Amino acid sequence: MKEIMVATDFSERSDRALRRATLLARQFGAAISLVHVVDDDQPRRIVEARSSEAVALLQQTAATLGKVDGVTCKTRVILASPFAGILQAIEESDPDLLVIGPHRRKMLKDVFIGTTAERTIRLASCPVLMVNAYPAGNYRNVLQTTDLSDSSGEALQRVARLGIVTDASNTLLHVFDAPALRLVMSHTVPKEDRQHYLASEQKAALRNLTEFMSKAKLGNIVPLARQNAAPAHHEILKVAETEKADLIVMSTHGRSGLAKLLIGSVTEHILRTSQLDVLAVPPRRGK
Repeated sequence: MKEIMVATDFSERSDRALRRATLLARQFGAAISLVHVVDDDQPRRIVEARSSEAVALLQQTAATLGKVDGVTCKTRVILASPFAGILQAIEESDPDLLVIGPHRRKMLKDVFIGTTAERTIRLASCPVLMVNAYPAGNYRNVLQTTDLSDSSGEALQRVARLGIVTDASNTLLHVFDAPALRLVMSHTVPKEDRQHYLASEQKAALRNLTEFMSKAKLGNIVPLARQNAAPAHHEILKVAETEKADLIVMSTHGRSGLAKLLIGSVTEHILRTSQLDVLAVPPRRGK
């Protein structure tokens, strides 16, 4: 990585994202691009005042990063709606990675859909790292996920090229379906037959996963196939806990047509609920 972009609103959440970006920048010798968006749908005097304050804060932060962490940092203030400004910065700078803080969670009702985070992840052409946990060092245990699709393979190849998981222990999880166990009368099937069927399906899923990894040229990753006994996002989070993962890697959907409007329900659920960092990766640049 050469350039890591951080979108900041100067909140504690954004400070968390900046700290993770700083660790990555030091790890890879990359520069940081620190971006703040001022909502321009306000009276001019308010926009000007907030822009001036943002410039001063960004310059102070950049100076600290250079002096304390030895990281080169450039800054920019953009006048636009929050998510449009971030996308503009990505389009113009073409960073290797965008780092953002966790979205605001509400106790009674989650509102991830329609948030700046969701819209940015859905439309960004670069990988987006949502920093949910407090940074405490480089990533050590990474859980990557796949649905065995071509777009997922392309996304995982991007992850490998990014280098963010190179020095970590990596597991690639595929959550597979065992359709016969979902039939109405499946409970009447003898337990031994059910176990034999599930073992057969797991063996096939692991074989398909191994073939997928070979085709995508994904090396140094431990394959893992798990049945979707619960919804896929629950299985992913369960495995992440078992594997003591500190980063979950998810691919987003394709970048054309209706698919461009979707990030996939499983990815959405993970981004909405995970307490771990989540790296959302599009399969290819939409340029």
